[in-house]
Amino acid sequence: MLSLQSLLPLRRGLNAITTGWQNLIARMRDPYRPELHYMRGPGPKWRAKHPVHAASAG
Repeated sequence: MLSLQSLLPLRRGLNAITTGWQNLIARMRDPYRPELHYMRGPGPKWRAKHPVHAASAG
């Protein structure tokens, strides 16, 4: 007959595997995609503070 103490390592291993799968699924379902939110350059407030002077064509 198996004792409770002999099943503890098996149970810990299964818990680790289950937790790993749950974390993987949670990361795959996360709707946040940082590559869609990166800065694309200065905004209108920066442009208002730093007026661009026309470069002389020459």
